[in-house]
Amino acid sequence: MTAIKHALQRDIFTPNDERLLSIVNVCKAGKKKKNCFLCATVTTERPVQVKVVKVKKSDKGDFYKRQIAWALRDLAVVDAKDAIKENPEFDLHFEKVYKWVASSTAEKNAFISCIWKLNQRYLRKKIDFVNVSSQLLEESVPSGENQSVAGGDEESVDEYQELNAREEQDIEIMMEGCEYAISNAEAFAEKLSRELQVLDGANIQSIMASEKQVNILMKLLDEALKEVDQIELKLSSYEEMLQSVKEQMDQISESNHLIHLSNTNNVKLLSEIEFLVNHMDLAKGHIKALQEGDLASSRGIEACTSAADALLQCMNVALGPGHDMLLAVKQQQQRFSDLREVFARRLASHLNNVFVQQGHDQSSTLAQHSVELTLPNHHPFHRDLLRYAKLMEWLKSTDYGKYEGLTKNYMDYLSRLYEREIKDFFEVAKIKMTGTTKESKKFGLHGSSGKLTGSTSSLNKLSVQSSGNRRSQSSSLLDMGNMSASDLDVADRTKFDKIFEQVLSELEPLCLAEQDFISKFFKLQQHQSMPGTMTDAEDLDGGTLSRPHNSGTPLTVSSEKDMIRQMMIKIFRCIEPELNNLIALGDKIDSFNSLYMLVKMSHHVWTAQNVDPASFLSTTLGNVLVTVKRNFDKCISNQIRQMEEVKISKKSKVGILPFVAEFEEFAGLAESIFKNAERRGDLDKAYTKLIRGVFVNVEKVANESQKTPRDVVMMENFHHIFATLSRLKISCLEAEKKEAKQKYTDHLQSYVIYSLGQPLEKLNHFFEGVEARVAQGIREEEVSYQLAFNKQELRKVIKEYPGKEVKKGLDNLYKKVDKHLCEEENLLQVVWHSMQDEFIRQYKHFEGLIARCYPGSGVTMEFTIQDILDYCSSIAQSH
Repeated sequence: MTAIKHALQRDIFTPNDERLLSIVNVCKAGKKKKNCFLCATVTTERPVQVKVVKVKKSDKGDFYKRQIAWALRDLAVVDAKDAIKENPEFDLHFEKVYKWVASSTAEKNAFISCIWKLNQRYLRKKIDFVNVSSQLLEESVPSGENQSVAGGDEESVDEYQELNAREEQDIEIMMEGCEYAISNAEAFAEKLSRELQVLDGANIQSIMASEKQVNILMKLLDEALKEVDQIELKLSSYEEMLQSVKEQMDQISESNHLIHLSNTNNVKLLSEIEFLVNHMDLAKGHIKALQEGDLASSRGIEACTSAADALLQCMNVALGPGHDMLLAVKQQQQRFSDLREVFARRLASHLNNVFVQQGHDQSSTLAQHSVELTLPNHHPFHRDLLRYAKLMEWLKSTDYGKYEGLTKNYMDYLSRLYEREIKDFFEVAKIKMTGTTKESKKFGLHGSSGKLTGSTSSLNKLSVQSSGNRRSQSSSLLDMGNMSASDLDVADRTKFDKIFEQVLSELEPLCLAEQDFISKFFKLQQHQSMPGTMTDAEDLDGGTLSRPHNSGTPLTVSSEKDMIRQMMIKIFRCIEPELNNLIALGDKIDSFNSLYMLVKMSHHVWTAQNVDPASFLSTTLGNVLVTVKRNFDKCISNQIRQMEEVKISKKSKVGILPFVAEFEEFAGLAESIFKNAERRGDLDKAYTKLIRGVFVNVEKVANESQKTPRDVVMMENFHHIFATLSRLKISCLEAEKKEAKQKYTDHLQSYVIYSLGQPLEKLNHFFEGVEARVAQGIREEEVSYQLAFNKQELRKVIKEYPGKEVKKGLDNLYKKVDKHLCEEENLLQVVWHSMQDEFIRQYKHFEGLIARCYPGSGVTMEFTIQDILDYCSSIAQSH
């Protein structure tokens, strides 16, 4: 083992400036027996670093290599497994536990002993040794615990020390003087022993020669001890004298400390008194303002506001620990509470009186607004009340009970006032919508003293009138003015549109102004939510907002924004039913009014939602918009139902159907109303439903028509629809416009072909037979050999249609077409021109058949194409 230790020191540790102190041959527990060495080393340079190094023999040779090193300060526990029995196993606890088995127990004990010594010297006992024999640790410290630590000699923990260069040189010189030192070690040892004995004798003689000097030294030491004793006696006397001085200085120091402590306490006491006096003293002027201040004048309101703010600051001052135990502080706090209660009572009483007075003052102005479609202006009242806004904020933070009571009273007074104003306003609007008082009686309304007193229940007796009834009703009113029925409808609708717009325009600023006032006066944020939930709230009709559980702290609603909306609903609870009644009246006067109302209401809802989507105005108008949209849908459904229920006369020609004309009227009106409107999508859906209904019912009526041919009914009405859609340019109905044109063209062609079969009936039948023979396979030039279709039969048929007879037949045809067609659509010339073209086409077709089937026969018609043109032109001009 010594040789291995020497080799490791030379090859591994000396190049790294390290000294090897202990070594143990180990292998890992429970694994294959792969031996290695654990080495305890220290560095030769300071500061000294102690390490445990694992050294392993290389697989490629007989040399050793350094595998891993741990700093000894990272070693937490050394576990020897058993302190009594011999056991080669031991554990080292670094960052993890390493389990080892030593080649012998002696090597293990020696290694652990070395670790103990290094721990005592360098780490000051930081490592915990477990299951290690106490004898082993005691043997490691020969003369007490401090010897190895204080000695400073590293050789006390060393088993091997390498020779330095000087020692190696001396040994070499000595061995050179004895040439046989290597060959005869015993002789060399005897020589060294003899020389050592000579040196020992010389040392003994030297010691004996210096005995006299030792005696002299001992004498001098005795004298020095005597001098030391005298010095100690003097020092003791000095110490006794200084002890009394120390006691006096301690008394002086304690006295100075008490004086400093007293001064410090006085300064702190003065600071606390100044704090209480400065922060809890209310000026006499403020007290007087709170008790007697004039709440009616601007100067008095300012004084009361300043006094209330000062009182609130005094009451909310942050007192230090123990302040509330002082009698003066308790008395001052009670005085503040009494002042707060007195002023809160005075303020609440005064504001309640202001609310009541406002109701009386506004009532006196209702008469002048009752004949005009305007709502009274509340701005002066709001302006006067806003002077108290800061005081309301103070009341909200100091006495929420009185604040809530004022809120309830304000809602009660103002809701009654607004209810009177709004109802009168809507009554005036209803009178203006229905026209004069005489006309309004037709709708169950009665005017009295310029004020409408009829109830909306009488309006429910009205039935929805069709557009035909509207036109007949308007015709009955022509005596009142020299205007047409359609002009009267347009005028009435325009008047209704202006009145409805004015109603909405008056309501919107009224609601916005009141909402803004409530936010400012009652100090409620419109756009900032507060934490909390709305509970213990009574129904809105009861007029109660969320109440506090006690008088000190209010129970917050889900947000102050919700509280504003809650107050607005209470104050303006009559707006929504009045608007619904007005909408019902407009719808019963003329169902087309729902178009105006839908556009106007949609615009105002869109504007309100851009400002605040959750506001009272936005919500209310949104609810009313639902009713308007429902009426609009009902108007569309009624028109479709009227189409389905239309009946035509069996004795007169059909012409343009009523619902086709009504669709034209509806579309023209809707396009003018919905231009650039937000609800264009609703109109497009209505158009789709209506046009489908028109198409279906036109075909239905055409099939049922007895007086007028089906093709004429279809042709005229689809031509009218096509002309309407082309003129209005409705983008969502482009497909229907093309379909209408196609139906018009198809039925025009069908009617022309059907009608032209009658003037040349026999000629038509003859050539149809010729075409039938050709279709059966007979060659065209052989048709003339058929008995029924020979040249003689052809000449006989042609002779029956001389030019005079053809002209007469065309004249009769013109008259018949004239009877079928209506004057409104003015399609006679169009149809006649189409018949002329179709007649010429048939003439050319007949001539072609004669040329192919009867070649060289010389048979021709008794009239020419020019004759046909002349006949048609002459007939058209004569009629």
